[in-house]
Formats: sequence, C-alpha cells, structure tokens
Amino acid sequence: MDRNSVTGFLLLVLLLVGYIAYNNYSQSKFEEAKKADSVANAKAHPKPLAKDTAVAQIAPATTEVAAINDSIEMAKPPAYRGEEKTVVLENKDLAVAFTTKGAHPVSALLKNYKTYSGEPLYLFDGDYNKLSVLLPVDNGKSATADLYYTTEETTDPSGNKTIVFTADMGSGKIAKLSYSLPAEGYMLQCNISLAGMAATNLPVTWQTEALHTERDIKTERTNSQIYYNFTDGDEDYFSFINTQKESLDKSAKWLGFRLHFFATALVPEDGLNRVNIEGTVGNENDSFVARNTNTFELPVKTAQNPTAGLRMYIGPNHYTTLRSYKIGLEEMVPLGYGPMFFVKYINKWLIIPIFNMLSSFISNFGIIIMLMTVIIRLLLSFFTYKSYLSSAKMRVLKPEMDQLRAQYGDDQQKFGMEQMKLYRQAGVNPLGGCLPTLLQLPILFAMFYFFPSSIELRQESFLWADDLSTYDSIVSWGGNIPVLTSIYGNHVSLFTILMTISSLFLALYNRNMTPQDPNNPVLKYLPFIFPFMLLGVFNKMAAALTFYYFFSNMLSILQQFIIQKYVIDEKAIHAKIQENKNKPATASKWQQKLEEMQKAQVERAKQQPVRKKK
Repeated sequence: MDRNSVTGFLLLVLLLVGYIAYNNYSQSKFEEAKKADSVANAKAHPKPLAKDTAVAQIAPATTEVAAINDSIEMAKPPAYRGEEKTVVLENKDLAVAFTTKGAHPVSALLKNYKTYSGEPLYLFDGDYNKLSVLLPVDNGKSATADLYYTTEETTDPSGNKTIVFTADMGSGKIAKLSYSLPAEGYMLQCNISLAGMAATNLPVTWQTEALHTERDIKTERTNSQIYYNFTDGDEDYFSFINTQKESLDKSAKWLGFRLHFFATALVPEDGLNRVNIEGTVGNENDSFVARNTNTFELPVKTAQNPTAGLRMYIGPNHYTTLRSYKIGLEEMVPLGYGPMFFVKYINKWLIIPIFNMLSSFISNFGIIIMLMTVIIRLLLSFFTYKSYLSSAKMRVLKPEMDQLRAQYGDDQQKFGMEQMKLYRQAGVNPLGGCLPTLLQLPILFAMFYFFPSSIELRQESFLWADDLSTYDSIVSWGGNIPVLTSIYGNHVSLFTILMTISSLFLALYNRNMTPQDPNNPVLKYLPFIFPFMLLGVFNKMAAALTFYYFFSNMLSILQQFIIQKYVIDEKAIHAKIQENKNKPATASKWQQKLEEMQKAQVERAKQQPVRKKK
C-alpha cells in the first residue's frame, strides 16, 4: 500500500471516530432533556401504577418522582398522612374495633350473644358507623374522622383497658381521643381533649348502622326506636317509619338507639345541646335493620384547650343491667307506654321481681312462666273469688229477675228501678262480678309488654318452640298470599291456636255459669268473636306471651271449676239473700244516685206529650 492510500485510510478512521464521539455526545444531551421533561410531566400529571406491575415499570425518572412525592408527604403533619389500621379494645363481654383514621368505633361484637342463625353477634359493623367531632380549625372544615392517629394501649391493675388515639396537626394543634373499657360490662368511656385550639362547644356527628340479628327482620324494624332523656327529667321516644327526623327543643341527658333486644346510647357528662335526630329503616333487600344519624353540640369544660367526656353503652336491652347505671337507660325496655303507660309500674314492681327471683334458681323458662302464672293467680285469688261469688248471687236471683222482667215487660225504666230495689234488699252489688275482672286486666296488659321485651327469653327453647322471644311455628310456607300473609303471616303458631281454643272454651264456660241479659245479645256472642279477631295479631307475637295466655286460661277454667264446685254453696247463698231481704236495707250512695237518675228519667217520660196515631 502506498503512502497516499495509508493517509486516506487514516483520515477515514479519524472521521469515523469523530462521528461516533459526536453521536454519543448528542445522544447524551437528548436523554438529559428527555429526563427533565419526564420529571416535569410527572409532577403535573402523576399516575399510579398497578400493584402487580409497579416494580417492573418503575423507571429512574419515576423513582425520582416518588422520592419527591414522599418528601412532600413527609412534610405534612402526621395527622394528615398515615396508614389506616384497625385496633380492638375488648373485655369479658364486649369487643369494640376502632380505625386509626378517625379514632372511632367501626364494629361492636357482643361476646355473650349469637344471632338467630348462630353467628357471632355484631351489633354494628362497617364504614357507616362514625363518631366524629368537628374541630375549631380551618374554618370548621376539619373533623376528627378525617385525621390519622397514633395509638397507645394500657391496662391498669384492676383490668381496665385503655386506647389513646393522638393526632398531631402541627403548629401545636393536637387532637386526642381515649377509650376505656372496664374488665366486664358494656359501658365504653370516651374522653376528648384538644390542644392549641379553643371552643365553647364541640359539634358532634354520631352514626350507627344496626345489623340483622333476630329471626324476623320486619319485627326488628318495627322495634327500631330512638329514645332520649332530657336534663329536666322528662323523656320521650319515636319509632322509625321509613325516615323520621326530629329536633329536640331542649338539652338531653342521653340519647339511645334501640333495637328489639340491643341498643347503643351516648351519655355525655354535661348533656347534649341542639340535638337533631334522623332515623331510617332498611328496605326489603337491605341487610341492615336501621340507621340513625344524630348531630348535637357537646359542652366543654374549658374554652381554651377544650376537653369533654361521654360514655357509650353498647349492649343488651336487659332491664337490670340498664338500671344498674342509674341514669334512666332502663326506659329503653318498653314495659308499657301510650295509653297503657301505667302497666310499666306493674312490670317494674311486681312482674320483673318475681321473674328474676324464679330465674335465679330455675333454668327452664317455660316452667318459670307457669310458676309466674300460678303466683299471680294466687295473688289475685281474693278478687277472683269475689267475682265468682257475685256471679253465684246473680244466678240465685235469676228466677226473681225473670219474674220482674215478665211483670214490667218493655218498661225498662220501671224494671231498672225494681231491679236495683231487689239488689239492695238481697245485699248484692251488681258490679261485684265486673270490678274484680277489671282489676285483673292490667296484669294481662303488663304481660303483653313484658314477654316480647325480655331478652332473657331470647333463644330459650320450650316444648316445640325453639325461641320463646319470637313466634313458634309448626307449619310455614313461602311466598305472599294476598290478605292472608298481611293479616295472619306465613306460618302457624301452635301456642296461638291453643290460646284461641282455650279462650273460646273459657267463654263458653262463663256463659253457662253467668246469667245473660236478653236485652244485650251482642254481649252474648262477643266473647266468642274476640279470640278470632286477635288470632292474626298473636300469631306473630312471642311464644312466651301466647303460652302464658294459654296456660292462664287453663288455670282460670280449673280455678273456676274448683271454686264453684267445692267452695261456693248456692243454697247457703240463697238462704243468706232471703235473710237479707227481711232486714232494713240501706242503699249505698252509688245506688241512691242511680235510683235518683232512674226516677228523673221516669218523670221526664211522663211529661213528654203522647203522640196520637194518625
């Protein structure tokens, strides 16, 4: 190769090396510019990566963006960043789960109870449940439910457990919520304290979504109610009908959300102001029973760095348990209200003490119901005897009454006067058979409220009834049968059938033993119609109630047979009446008043002009 060829070859090599070096330099500048554009675009339009491909798709530019975002996130106060977790506070009876985002209960497990299907009983569970305090920062836009909290758990020597939730909002602002549970029981203590903030009261939102726990969700929804007790001692409630709203016009001592057998209630230390209540029941396809949403203002102890305390009851509607707190929570057990409000005192002072005494040493609640019925019958035996004695006297006087009726015919006023005269001479009180019966009616009404409200009977079996707190069923069917389903239901309660049959037999027995007034034929057949009228109502009632009425009817029949067969002597009664007739009779004030009214009616009748027939 000559010199010119070598020189040309070397020039080509130099040109090639220069081209490669220049190309590498240009590519490097291009990559740097592209990287800068990617960072700017990522800041303006951040896009999350799918979890399963995140690691594979992270490029050097994305890693840098993530680092920048992390640094920005870490610059926020701890209350505005974090990871939501669940912590549980529990004791012997109750387990309450809290979220670290919001520091409020999200579920409550009642350890000593099961649902009707045998599952663990959660009174509420889910994101809907909330207890949130509106904070006096950011123009009222921040709430405790929006913050993240750190937690600290402690247990004292007596077994009380506490979880403290702390949210640091920066600039010296700290929200702290602490919850405590005793070693046993259903009362949760909550203390709220704020630092670096000032307020005279704290607006609070309380939401609860109650879950289905019993046999019949329709019955649960019917029993969904809001109770409230005012600071002046007054009390009231309302039942949910679709969606119900109410604003209280005065401060409340406590506020309760009652279901059939369980309840949640808020009990503040210093009352609740400006209370607004909203309750709604679920639709047919909803899994929950009812929801309540309440807002109110919670008074604080000091305006600067305010603190407030309240308690939350989460547990059964057990009368004795609720009464032990001595704040009136037992009013959530419906023992009598409305026109029958007075029977709740019979339940409180008579029925419940007898029931508790018997259940302290007898475990079978069917036997307890029978013993209660016997005890109540014995307590009322004096009035029962007086009623049967009065009926016997009326039977003895029946021949003379028939004679008077034949003598005076259609002259009812004259007949009434002679009838009262005969009663006075014989020493018979015409109301003697009615008053003792009326005195027994409050007991029947008291039982009507007591048995369906007694959580002690829940899931207790007797004979063919597997749960005395709900209806027994020997036959059931699906679907909706027009009229029949709405009135009677989709099942047959055997206790209700037996109650109806025994009521008819008792009515027949009483008709044969009691003189009938021919002028009131309706009264003659009403006792036979009434049991059929109540058949559809009691078919859906608690088995304990229908069994009580059935057994009470059977005792009445037996008691009436024994008294009339072996205790009351109608011959002796007749002789006594004849003896009384020979004594000077002194009319009672009531008889005197009645006779005066009858005489006045007779005089008015005489003064009326007689219309001549055309």
